[in-house]
Amino acid sequence: MKTRVITGVVGGLFAVLVLCFMHTVALPVVVSMFCVIAVYEMETVSGLKNFPIMIVTLLLSATIPFVFHFRIAFSKQIYIVSAIAYTLILFLLMLLLYEKTKFEQVVIALFSSIAIPGSISIVILLRDIYIKYPNYTKSEAVFLVLLALFTSWLTDAFAFFAGKKFGKHKMCPNISPKKTVEGAIGGIAGQALLSLVLFYVFNKFFFTEESYLSYTSVILLSVFLSAISMCGDLTASTVKRNYGVKDFGTFFPGHGGVMDRFDSCLFVLPALYAFAIITA
Repeated sequence: MKTRVITGVVGGLFAVLVLCFMHTVALPVVVSMFCVIAVYEMETVSGLKNFPIMIVTLLLSATIPFVFHFRIAFSKQIYIVSAIAYTLILFLLMLLLYEKTKFEQVVIALFSSIAIPGSISIVILLRDIYIKYPNYTKSEAVFLVLLALFTSWLTDAFAFFAGKKFGKHKMCPNISPKKTVEGAIGGIAGQALLSLVLFYVFNKFFFTEESYLSYTSVILLSVFLSAISMCGDLTASTVKRNYGVKDFGTFFPGHGGVMDRFDSCLFVLPALYAFAIITA
């Protein structure tokens, strides 16, 4: 527990530091690092030992956040050709080392190297949402980023402590035996309360005009995103159970790997961005 708390505090301070420079290249640099580690963890858990495939997929993973940051736009034709070429390259590399490469490992590497950095990098799109959608202000964009991170991490934290104190009824015993219904309720309630506090602070001190968001929309959105967050966590738990591992890695002592900490973000960030642009 001590290690878990220390890691959480250090990680929180690092997150605050990054957020202070979120409108600089520091954000895509950090996102790129986490994307590479997360994809590497997924490939390692799957048993992939094809080094050339790892190199290619990790390079793509590192690149995607910078494409989002610099808002590099390609034509639909280039996207299609690139996707086909990328897929062919990975399967050609599978043939190169076919004795130690399984088809499912290549598919996991292909999917992970696109889905993971694509999802995590949406934090950059949320940061810049006011540029493309003028209904949002710069301060509201910052609020959305913090809301996503609050939902992803605090839901899990509140659920952990609530479940430890009050947990009696197992929620998904075959997937994650320690998760309880009481923990889930505590996670949703605790996160929703802090999201309201966060909105109050922004509404009082940072929003320069009447916000497009309201207390009602924030609490409803918080509850929805908390549920989505838990789906992400349970999905990651299913993958770990399929491969018989406790954690994806050891990058965060006491917490596991990057995928163990960002599994919820993979669901929350796209869901929040979709809500933001639909209601813009």
